[in-house]
Parts: sequence; C-alpha cells; structure tokens
Amino acid sequence: MNGTLSLPEDRTCPFCGKSHLHINQRLTRTLKHLPVGNGTSVVSFQNVQYLCMDCGRTHMQEIPFKSAHHSITQELEDYICFLLARHSLTNKEISELTGTNPNIVKAIDKRRLEGLYVVDGKLRRPETYARFLGIDEFKLHDGHKYATHIIDMKTGHILWISEGKKKKVVYDFIEHVGLEWMSHVEAVALDMNSDFQEAFMDKCPHLRVVFDYFHIVKNFNDKVVSEIRKDEQKRLEDAGDHEAARSLKRSRHILTSSRATLERKDREAIEGKVLRKESAIFSVTEVKRRNTGYMKRYESILEKNRLLFVTDLIKEMLQEAFSCQSEHRMMEYINRIMDLCLERAPGEGERNRHLMWFRKLLASHLDGILAHATYRISAGKIEGINNKIKTLRRQAYGYPDDEYFFLKLIDMSRR
Repeated sequence: MNGTLSLPEDRTCPFCGKSHLHINQRLTRTLKHLPVGNGTSVVSFQNVQYLCMDCGRTHMQEIPFKSAHHSITQELEDYICFLLARHSLTNKEISELTGTNPNIVKAIDKRRLEGLYVVDGKLRRPETYARFLGIDEFKLHDGHKYATHIIDMKTGHILWISEGKKKKVVYDFIEHVGLEWMSHVEAVALDMNSDFQEAFMDKCPHLRVVFDYFHIVKNFNDKVVSEIRKDEQKRLEDAGDHEAARSLKRSRHILTSSRATLERKDREAIEGKVLRKESAIFSVTEVKRRNTGYMKRYESILEKNRLLFVTDLIKEMLQEAFSCQSEHRMMEYINRIMDLCLERAPGEGERNRHLMWFRKLLASHLDGILAHATYRISAGKIEGINNKIKTLRRQAYGYPDDEYFFLKLIDMSRR
C-alpha cells in the first residue's frame, strides 16, 4: 500500500530546539503491516530527512504509526502481541502467519513478558500471600545443568525460577518476597532434596515440610523393590533353583504396581479392551489387551518369596498411612512399617540392607511425612508444571535464551 506521510507544520530540531529546518532528502520507507487474507501487506511512503541550518545536524521525520523497535507498523506489533497472549501458536507459526522474522516475534514476546512480570529489572513480587508452596528442580539443558522453580500450590503460579538446585535458590526467593510475606506460608511440599529443606528451616523455622506419597513410593519401588528382586533372582540362580529365578524375570512392572492396577489390567484383558484401533488405510491391525493373569503371577511370586511379600505389606501400609488425617494415627502405620523393615534376608543372619535403607529414610524424614496428614498437599501440581516445561521446550526445539525461557514458563503457569 503506497501512501504519503504528511509534513508537520511546527518543525523544530530535536538537538538545538531551533526551527530553521530544510528538507535535505526524501527516502522511501517500507514497513510490514497486518496480514491480508492468505498474504502479507506492506506500507510504502516517502520519509523526509531534515537538515538544521543552525547546528548542521540531520534527523528523520517521525513516523507515528511505526513500531518503536522494529521496521513494522504498530498495528502489526499489537496483533503479534495478541496472538502471543492466546498461547495457541508457536513463535514460528506466528512468524509465518504475519510474515515477520522469528527473531522479531521473540523480541516482541520478551518485551511483552517483561512488561507483565518484571519491574525495575527484577521479577515482580507476588501480589497475594500464599499458604502452601511447592519447590522442585528440572533439567535446564543437556548435561548436568538444572534450574529450580517455586510455585503457589493453590493457584499453580510459578513465583520464582533460578538456575541451580542448591540452598541459594531458596535464600534468593526468601530475600525477594521478604520474611513478612513468608510468615503467611504454613507448609512447603518438596522431594527428598535436603538442601531445600535445610534452607527453608534456616530462614523460616515456622514452616512445615511435607513429603507426599508419590516421592516416598517412588523411592521404595526404585531403591527397595527393584533391588530386592535383583538380589533374589541372583540368590536363586546361585542356589540352583533356576525355575524360581526365571519366575522373577520381567516382573519389575508387576512388583512395583499396585493391586488395583493389576486387577484392572486383568479385567480389561477379560473384557477385550481395544488398545489400538484397526485402520484399513494404513494396514494397521486391531490390538486388544490379551495378557492376563497379572494378579495370579503376583500372588505366586509373593507366596514363594518372603522378602517380596514384606514389600507388598509395606506398600499397602504406606497407602493406608497417607490416607490418614491424624498424625498420631499415621505414626502408628509408620512404626509398623519400620518394624517390617527389620526383616532378615533368607538364610542369612543379617537384615536386608535395602529395607534398612528405607527404614533410615523414613526415620530421617519423619516430620515431613507426618505433616502430610495435617496439610494434605502433594507434588501433583509441581509434576504437572514439569510436564508443561518439557512440552514447551519440545515445541520450540529448545530455548538458548534462559531469561526468555523462564519468562515463558512463568507466563505458561498463569494460563
């Protein structure tokens, strides 16, 4: 679209303030404008360069509809901001739709996010108090580089993100929000990272640390059940009982699953649940759940192996313990679990080292485990944020700019 840029009647030099100006030359300017239909549009016009006869300096005529940062119209920048705020398109898709460079879209998005969440070069303080906090680390880049985010457990909003997974992250967050703000926080949900726990207790001793069911059971399955299965399989092989050792092969998923999950799979196999539909176009055959007998095999393994039978009892008691709403009642279950962990290995006088490790884990994190009965918070929202982080990173094929990535994550948590 070709047009003419009118000249202002009152013209003064921005350097000396005098009005003795002459037109030095006329230059053709082209700015990208809003997309029209399936194509893009540009605005073309003559832009005047002025020469000040007093100070001898030149300057260009102001373009009122031009973006302050890019060679596009302000209307196009506003439209790009509108598309970015909808969160339905990636930066690349917005770039293709508007005909602008992806780097321009990223720069506009970063300024938009800074306007929402940054004040005077620092992250905005939370506008409201939080009763419960959650903290967890996530993988930032390939290798061993991590970052940590702290969220409001009620809203799911990310309140703080920082590189690293040490105490400094917590100290920086508390300094950012202030001790008065932290005085309204009652509990914080976290995993078994002792650095986070020690940092919160150091600055805010009134807080209760809460360890949820997910992390306890995950540790139990990975560090106890799986390791006992390996040890028992090796012991049976060495003892010449090859048939019993063979029964433990490929049984990890059965031993680490709950009884409800195994019963559901058996029921789905009997009912013939379809796992994959048939497609004549792509020659895809229908797949139904055919394997059955999960519970039967599970019961058979427990009947023949005392240690694995003990782990089954512990799993059931953990489930009962985390359903308690009284710390006193929960303590009774934990004591029974710790007693079961004293089980001795078959044919040996010493106690099983994996169960003793879990007993030590429970004892060292006892207060945080019992706090779950009072506050009933879990790491579900934290793990959900971690999944969104992975999805956002995959959509963009990575974010080399960590500052921009962190702002995107904070904005993503507020959708």
